Amino acid sequence: MKNLLKRIDYALAGIYDASGLETVRKALCTELLGIDALSFYTKEPLEPDSERERLLEDALRRLAGGEPLQYVCGNTPFCGLSFRLDGRVLIPRPETGELVEWVLQNRQETGNLLDIGTGSGCIAVTLAHRLPGWSVEGWDISPDALRLAALNNELNGTDVTFRGVDILTNPQSDIKFDVIVSNPPYVTESEKLDMEKRVLDFEPDLALFVPDDNPLLFYRAISRFASANLTAGGSLFFEINPLFAHELVLMLESGGYHNIELRKDLYGKERMIKADT
Repeated sequence: MKNLLKRIDYALAGIYDASGLETVRKALCTELLGIDALSFYTKEPLEPDSERERLLEDALRRLAGGEPLQYVCGNTPFCGLSFRLDGRVLIPRPETGELVEWVLQNRQETGNLLDIGTGSGCIAVTLAHRLPGWSVEGWDISPDALRLAALNNELNGTDVTFRGVDILTNPQSDIKFDVIVSNPPYVTESEKLDMEKRVLDFEPDLALFVPDDNPLLFYRAISRFASANLTAGGSLFFEINPLFAHELVLMLESGGYHNIELRKDLYGKERMIKADT
């Protein structure tokens, strides 16, 4: 095991700091190579077989090229579940997990819930898992994302209905929802200059960016849809760009929403908002 860890350290020297390198070591050994956690922590001797050698060499090459660890390993934990991942979808962030927990604080026994811009399905699948009495849907414009979300739905044993829907086209729904939640694209084009290269090079632009002159593009479309398709007293939850938090509050107020509440994420940034009909 020690030799294996040395190979990882040597190949990725200068790419990760000490904390990041430890995360990569553990993920490559336990998730990619299938080494049990006890062997990893006790550093028991291990001679990788030919298949593990191939997997490791490919992974180190991709990581050295800047590809995110979650894509290289092909999965990531989120809210206690495991999700398959690749470049078709965004990598779930801890802030999104905070949004999910906020939704769960407002739960009732049964209801209808919609996740708009579902991506990997991490929000929809997690909520379906934690709210077994609810009917959950996930919408996305990307067929590739929907295929991956459906796989995550199957792997986690949940019963989410996924649909290909473009929220910008003013879609209609036969269902009234008690909760609508969304983590839509919200990064402006000008913010690209401050973003990590591995995000820009590998994560899908479709799920990230909005025009500088229309940063609330998706929030306007979703809030219009929600005002017509939420039940009386229903709730709308968004993950948001902190730069436009107060503009979003004003937009929701002008749209007739009530009980509007901003929440900060674990980094102290205004990252979530809830509004009721």
